[in-house]
Amino acid sequence: MLSVVIPSFNEEPNIQNTAKVISGVLDESGIDFEIIFSDDGSGDGTWNEITVAHDADPRVCGIRFSRNFGKESAIWAGLEAARGDCAVVIDCDLQHPPKVIPEMYRLWQNGAEVVEGKKSSRGKESGIYKAFSNLFYKLIASASGIDMANTSDFKLLDRKVIDAILSMSERTTFFRALSGWVGFHSESITYDVEERAFGEKKWTPKMLIKYAVKNLMAFTSVPLYLSGVLGGIISAISAVLFILKCCGVGLGSFGGSEILLLLTGGLILICLSIIGRYLAQIYEEIKHRPKYIISDTIKSHGGQND
Repeated sequence: MLSVVIPSFNEEPNIQNTAKVISGVLDESGIDFEIIFSDDGSGDGTWNEITVAHDADPRVCGIRFSRNFGKESAIWAGLEAARGDCAVVIDCDLQHPPKVIPEMYRLWQNGAEVVEGKKSSRGKESGIYKAFSNLFYKLIASASGIDMANTSDFKLLDRKVIDAILSMSERTTFFRALSGWVGFHSESITYDVEERAFGEKKWTPKMLIKYAVKNLMAFTSVPLYLSGVLGGIISAISAVLFILKCCGVGLGSFGGSEILLLLTGGLILICLSIIGRYLAQIYEEIKHRPKYIISDTIKSHGGQND
C-alpha cells in the first residue's frame, strides 16, 4: 500500500479537490493507497474539510495538531502515521503534480528506495527568491555533499527509509536534506511546478529566511567555520592597514587603532551572533519537548474503498 502524506495549513479551499484528484489518479493506476492529511493547527475550516473528505472516502484520514508546529512537524507526523510499504509526501496545493505519483511508484517497484521529485522549472518565482534558494542549497551541498539543487519535499520513500528517518531523535528536522543524508538507492524524476488551484501562498520572505537559517544551522556547522574565516580575513586586513600606517601611508581620518577596533568589534559581534544561534538551537534540543502535539485524529478504514 502507498501512503500519501499531505502537510496542510489553512488549506480549507484545497482539501476536497486534493483528495479527489489524488484518489482519481491512484485509482486509475490501480494503486492501493491511503491519504493522510496533517493539519498543522489551521485557523480555518481545514479540519472540517478533512472530516468531510473522510466521510466521502474512508481511505482519507487526518491528524490535527493542537497548534501550529510547522511543516516539518506535519511531515513527520504523517510519516509516523503512515501504514504503507512506501509513502509519498506532496503539498496540499497540488503544485506538486499528482500525475507523477504513479511514475514514482513504478520506480519504487523496480527497486528504488527513494524517488526524488526534482523541479524542471520553478514556476513563477522572483529572481531574488531563486538566487536565495540557490545559495541556500549550495551551502547545504558544500557541508553535507548532498546535491539538493531543484529538490523539494515531493518524494517517495520506501518503508526502510521512513523507519531510518523516524529513528532520528533530533527535534529540529529538515526532511528535504535528511531523506538524502540517510542514503539508500535513489532515483529521480522531473516535474513542472503547477499553478496553485485555490487559496494563497503561505510563505512570506520573512518566513523563508527564518526557515533557511534554522535548517542550515540544524544540518551543518559551516557558519561556525565561516566565523573563523572572517576572523582570519579581518585580522589580515587589520595587519595590512597597521603596516601601512607604520610606513607613513595616509589613511584619512582613521588612525591604525581606530581601524583595528572597528574591524575587531564587527567581527566579535558577527561571531557572537552565530554562536548564540547555535546555543539557542542546542537549548531547544535538550529540552526534549515533542515535535508536535496531536489534538484529534481520523483513521482510514483500510487501503481499499468499501
